[in-house]
Amino acid sequence: MAVDDITLKDSSSEHRGHRYMDPKTLMAIRHLEWRAKVVVEGFWSGLHRSPFHGFSVEFTEYRSYAHGDDLRYLDWKLLARSDRHYIKKFEDETNLKCMICLDRSKSMLYAESGLSKEDYANTLAATLATFLQKQGDAVGMLSFDESIQQYIPPRHRPGHLRQLIGAMEKPAGGGSTQLSDPMDRMMNLMRKRGLIIMISDFLAPIDSLATQLSTLRAYGHEVQVFQILDPTERYFNFNKAIQFEDHETGQAIYVDPERSRQTYLEALESHLDQIKTSCQQAGAGYHLLTTDIPLEKGLADFLRSRAHASRTIQRNRQATQARS
Repeated sequence: MAVDDITLKDSSSEHRGHRYMDPKTLMAIRHLEWRAKVVVEGFWSGLHRSPFHGFSVEFTEYRSYAHGDDLRYLDWKLLARSDRHYIKKFEDETNLKCMICLDRSKSMLYAESGLSKEDYANTLAATLATFLQKQGDAVGMLSFDESIQQYIPPRHRPGHLRQLIGAMEKPAGGGSTQLSDPMDRMMNLMRKRGLIIMISDFLAPIDSLATQLSTLRAYGHEVQVFQILDPTERYFNFNKAIQFEDHETGQAIYVDPERSRQTYLEALESHLDQIKTSCQQAGAGYHLLTTDIPLEKGLADFLRSRAHASRTIQRNRQATQARS
């Protein structure tokens, strides 16, 4: 998707007059492909119904007319309605190669609030893939735990989206989360500039995260990071003593939440700050989502972040040209 086509009009992430779907209600839809379509179509419907759009995406199946373009492909009906010249965009004009890097480790099975991080992350990944594919972008996927599980190259052709979503539907339950290997693999697989989306709980060592994000950005890639947590992980809102078991190691620990809450939250906030700072320093988008947040919010944040990044690049280019 050409992010230059996104115009940010308002800082609000809500589409007034449109209610987002509760994630638990959404998960009642059995098939992941249908879930993703519901989110994307609901998102567009909310934009079109609201007079106070958070942003608008203009003519995603078209591109602006350029001098010398074949007038046979000019959309005359669109010209009559909008007084603007657009050329129909064909599949061979795919804008971008996109890679979704999806965490399939055991920690993603955590579902204390009734919805697993795995289901939420899979639905987010399928939603983003569906949206990007509709924009004409080539989308691929790399899934990982402590090693690379599956790799599907970015493509834009009939049947590819269904293949991607089918891979996303495979159950998680691998080993522990290991972030460095998939990021190293990205550097080898994505030779040309593209979009890399990382979806994980990031409950793992992040010592090399800042360096690897910076390297991906230095290669010219746009990077968007989604951190998925259960609300109980984020806020530790337990009311009585409870025994926890680490999904990845099997280690069990008995915890009194009243005594442990402050220590836990301080450690978590430090971890989250490190991730956010690493993303900011590298120029990567960072989005923290809990599994009770509607998926449309994740899609809206994604587009807003890309629009902001696009405008920043344009300003930098203009400043460079002015100095020269």
